[in-house]
Amino acid sequence: MDNKIRCEWATGQFAEYVAYHDEEWGVPVHDDRTHFEFLILEGAQAGLSWATVLKKREGYRKSFGEFDPEIVAQFDEDKIQELLQFEGIIRNKLKVRSAVTNAQKFLEVQKEFGSFDKYIWQFVGGKPIINNWKQMSEVPATSPESDALSKDLKKRGFKFVGSTIIYAHMQACGLVNDHTVDCFCRK
Repeated sequence: MDNKIRCEWATGQFAEYVAYHDEEWGVPVHDDRTHFEFLILEGAQAGLSWATVLKKREGYRKSFGEFDPEIVAQFDEDKIQELLQFEGIIRNKLKVRSAVTNAQKFLEVQKEFGSFDKYIWQFVGGKPIINNWKQMSEVPATSPESDALSKDLKKRGFKFVGSTIIYAHMQACGLVNDHTVDCFCRK
């Protein structure tokens, strides 16, 4: 391990977890497929650890059409039952079904706004919210922005998009920068 100072949640973790912190978490995303990936993964995390989800990320990538919402939106009951037998993902019936519903709703948002990216970034005024936390215990689980985005997504028919899940999505996709002030990734 190097001597870089990181957010405390990423210290002492397995290599993929540290790489996720160092290379992805908090980096602004403007790619719709990446937004869709994190919607699926954050929804799958509900009630579980992020480490559990990261360890199954490749399984999700393979079984969810490389996170292509057009592919996932077409999953039928046979495909859902197949996924529920696959150990490479979190085999929760509601979460798997929500991924299909969310793919369909995701495509509707793309059609309405031109891209999901354009839609989601409006909730933070088009630029990242940069917080100044000294320690992770200061980081909230939700924000007024995640509350508003969650409410709008639910109104549009999305599932597993409560404010806590959406705040995690905003952190993951760089709409919010919650790296602590001493973390080397803060910049």
